[in-house]
Amino acid sequence: MRVFAMELFTKLFGDLLLFVYHCFDRIVIHGYLSGLSRPEQVVHFFRKVVGVPVLSKEILSQRTADYQNWVEAFARNHNIPIEWAEKGVRKEDYVLPWLRRMTKRNAYGVYFIFKSMEQGPTFRVSVPKYPTKDPNHRILARQRSRFTHDYFYIRDEVLGPMVMRIATFFPFQTTYYLNGHNFIEQELNRAQVGFRKNDNAFLAIDDVAALQAAADRLSPDIIRKRLDYWTLILGPKFSVKERKRVKLSRFYAISQIEYCRNFIFKRNFPIHKLFERGCELGLWRLTAHKITEIFGARLHRRLPGKLATVIDQIEHGHHVFRAYFKHAFLKQYEKFATFLRNELCSNNLNDFGLKKGLDNLDAVRQTFKVITSRFAGFQAQWLNVHVDFPLLQRIALPITIGSVRYPGIKIHDRRVIRLLEVLLHGGTHVGGWTAKEIHQAVRTTFGLSEPSYGLNQLRYDLRKLKGHGLLERDGSRYAYRLTSKGVQVALLFLFFHKRLCGPLANSRFHRRPDPQNRPDSRLEVAYHRADKAIQNIVDLLATA
Repeated sequence: MRVFAMELFTKLFGDLLLFVYHCFDRIVIHGYLSGLSRPEQVVHFFRKVVGVPVLSKEILSQRTADYQNWVEAFARNHNIPIEWAEKGVRKEDYVLPWLRRMTKRNAYGVYFIFKSMEQGPTFRVSVPKYPTKDPNHRILARQRSRFTHDYFYIRDEVLGPMVMRIATFFPFQTTYYLNGHNFIEQELNRAQVGFRKNDNAFLAIDDVAALQAAADRLSPDIIRKRLDYWTLILGPKFSVKERKRVKLSRFYAISQIEYCRNFIFKRNFPIHKLFERGCELGLWRLTAHKITEIFGARLHRRLPGKLATVIDQIEHGHHVFRAYFKHAFLKQYEKFATFLRNELCSNNLNDFGLKKGLDNLDAVRQTFKVITSRFAGFQAQWLNVHVDFPLLQRIALPITIGSVRYPGIKIHDRRVIRLLEVLLHGGTHVGGWTAKEIHQAVRTTFGLSEPSYGLNQLRYDLRKLKGHGLLERDGSRYAYRLTSKGVQVALLFLFFHKRLCGPLANSRFHRRPDPQNRPDSRLEVAYHRADKAIQNIVDLLATA
């Protein structure tokens, strides 16, 4: 199914695509101190390693205060701004000016620190209700409470821009926010491959194979090495004695992950209309059976989570199609009039029978690649339809180029229709048509007198065609010929009037051919079907 899906999409849209690539997008990783994750490990650490006889809330708070003081000193010594996050302010947008300055200087490191009060895992110390043999015994239990978290905004030389969040209370859980596109950008810069990237998407690339190869190089070893480095530099501090006695390495687990398949279309293709059509059909055709088929599961009554399709409006004019499966969902959206993305987002890898350890990243890539490929196959069938392209509406509106305003061209304008017919069917001139030659050809073809169609009227029509890109001059000479766009528009206008509206109007108002004795012609069959459909509409309107 995977190969078939991509072959189908390439077969149907290959001539409309610039390139296709797939990669990890957003990756959220939790880092746990393997030697201080359980209450009994924390008790052993303070009583046997640190040498504290009685574990208390003050002892844990002292560790928090020491680390917060270190963060303040680190920011002060390195001239890094440190602020409290304000409610309603998007952190990534706020720190963007500092990231741009660092990128301009081609520097790496921490460029901003946010402090935020958030919920996180901690330990609660309590005195036993009843006396025990050990007077220093305390009960240590897990809990969630609200305390300070530090957000370090980092520009890494391998992973690119990333964010590291550190909880300032035991057990000092860390969270890392990575993006696969940032890693690809660093790889392409090192390989000196030219590209154009905008808003987390590559819209142009000199070497598509190099882009995909860079995306596939993101591995657990690369990620772990960089996370270990920044955790050692920015994380809570432990003495040499503490590190020798307790295993303080981090265990990294994937909390949230997104894998995207990106289709970059040519700019003149009406991708927004295709996306709208895909959303309409997706709401009807993507049933529970289809969703489970795409995700490679079997539909049954005890399936946890939800199976549904919705269309969300993120902002005005920006819609996202979502298909939910358990705790994951597939989403599709378009941007920049060229960019279509299918993205699989998972908050629990157990839904796919995968383990959350960072070492399973390659298995996640293979599984998600198959699912997004299946979805691309279904989308290829949905989008293989005619879509609305507002050519007549756009060409009928006036346009302004520089300081010159050109009037619109109406499809019912008889003078323009006559002019296009002469330019299209009147023969080819090597040096183009002069205005006088065109004027004479139009008058001769349609039997027009000089007062009814003067040379100035022709020049006005030529000016309109030239302003809309349908006509061009031959160098610096005042000789004209149709452009490639002009030839197509002329054909559409003439076919509309002569081959479509003309025969149908004649059958409605003058004479309708006998359907029983029609010739063996596909075109005549289509005309009869159109006549019947128009009559059905008239009858329905009459009875409404």
